[in-house]
Amino acid sequence: MHVEFCGEWTQLEEENSFTIGRGGDLQIDDNPYLHRHFLQIGFHDGLWWLSNTGSQLSATVSDTAGSVQAFLAPGARLPLVFAGTTVLFTAGPTTYELTLVGSEPTFENSDPTGTSGGDTTIGPVLLTDSQKAVIVALAEPLLRRDGTGTSAIPSSKVAAARLGWEMTRFNRKLDNVCDKLDRRGIRGLRGGPGQLATNRRARLVEHAIASRLVTPEDLSLLELSL
Repeated sequence: MHVEFCGEWTQLEEENSFTIGRGGDLQIDDNPYLHRHFLQIGFHDGLWWLSNTGSQLSATVSDTAGSVQAFLAPGARLPLVFAGTTVLFTAGPTTYELTLVGSEPTFENSDPTGTSGGDTTIGPVLLTDSQKAVIVALAEPLLRRDGTGTSAIPSSKVAAARLGWEMTRFNRKLDNVCDKLDRRGIRGLRGGPGQLATNRRARLVEHAIASRLVTPEDLSLLELSL
């Protein structure tokens, strides 16, 4: 198993667990919002596993084709069965992306629609150009970045200005997008009773990038009058 972050590769050994975080074996960033030990990769029972050892943050995990996606909450773990796995997570204002590459994958996804259950994506989501533009405006730093690394997600005010929209219009479109994805079972985009979806912009961007809902080719939407 290999881990790639910001163009640097690390080879993992089966006998040693590998931690990712502010103070892990892979020191992601000196970010006070990031756990010292957030993710752990280990080899057990003949498989590589990704575990969330943090207490607050979650991660979005997908195959590199974006057809299968899972939400890794604190205390959860997933087997790394694909040849390539993309991991995205947000701590404070910063979103991080890294790639895990296995030399002997145990599963090859042959279903491009991702019809598995649980937290996986279920087929393509149909969005209008203006709805997709909302996502692109928020995900622009990640879409323009070449490879893995760190990015700051813009505020709604900055994203609205990028599109030349009033805040009321941007927020209405953002609500529409989050509601549509929430109905498809994508977690973290709406608050439950007594809760606020304070991190929904970050969760929306993570899902959109991991599932390839938006790609660099969609950046042209930022230049259109929608």
